[in-house]
Amino acid sequence: MDNNYFEIIRAGINTTFQDKGRGNLYHIGIPFSGAMDTRNFFLSNKLVSNKIDSPVIEFAYQGPLLKFKGDKINVAVTGDVIFKLKKKNIEIYGNCYESYQLEHGDEIDILSTNKSVYGYMAISGDLDLKFQWGSCSINTNARIGSNEGKKLAIGQKINISKINLNQTKKKIDYLNSKVENIRVIKGTNFNYFSNEGKKTFFENEFTVSKLSDRMGVRLEGPKIENIADTNIKSEGLIKGVIQVPGDGNPIIMLSDHGTIGGYPKIGVVASVDYDRLVQITPGSKIKFKEIELSDAETLFKLYEMETQNLISQI
Repeated sequence: MDNNYFEIIRAGINTTFQDKGRGNLYHIGIPFSGAMDTRNFFLSNKLVSNKIDSPVIEFAYQGPLLKFKGDKINVAVTGDVIFKLKKKNIEIYGNCYESYQLEHGDEIDILSTNKSVYGYMAISGDLDLKFQWGSCSINTNARIGSNEGKKLAIGQKINISKINLNQTKKKIDYLNSKVENIRVIKGTNFNYFSNEGKKTFFENEFTVSKLSDRMGVRLEGPKIENIADTNIKSEGLIKGVIQVPGDGNPIIMLSDHGTIGGYPKIGVVASVDYDRLVQITPGSKIKFKEIELSDAETLFKLYEMETQNLISQI
């Protein structure tokens, strides 16, 4: 069949196309974007025999309900996700980290994430998407990327330009681990905060606010005391940097963050903890732990090695 596509019956919450993101564009105000949870993004692609950085469907909390039209195709869902498949009027609940073959008329219903935020669905083939600055990743705040920079909507079609010939069933045993402490290194404005403020930051719990999205995580908790200035001349920001505005409540910048900001930066989340940080749901408690830059680098290298080992097992 020449025309292969998914019809969106229900779009879900914050459902977008994401890939590895955009590099080296901070100087023109464009953040990386890309999949929030890189490990789950890579694993989803590997399970359907795609290149590991191919575009996937990312969703938050509730995913889409999709109906497939076309030749046989494989799909895989990663994360901590509840979903089911409807094949010839028979419904079965699916398992994450396992590929499934869909035929013409079959449906996949991604019901919800389970005590987490983001999930991923990979499709075995090439999606017909517009690329911008080398990426199809959607940033809804900047309205850039595929789908005119907008979330996926009911009635749209996800067109597939080419289906992978390799449709071998694949699976891997993997359990998403939780973060007990978010490890951070000192930020460039660390000394803007009093000794008591630093102690507050590292010794107290903070609550993840409902006002959190792909741009940033807002935290609520004890006020972090600033002894210098609560506003500074705007400086460049990076993913994972922790700003403290005048109200004393930290904000962690995530994948769609603004590239400059004028709040003092008390720390930066170590890259090893980023994938798990983004999966922490609103209302959850988190705590910070200081580590040195050299330790952060070593931990991230080990995390990358572990990820590559998982990929090689599929």
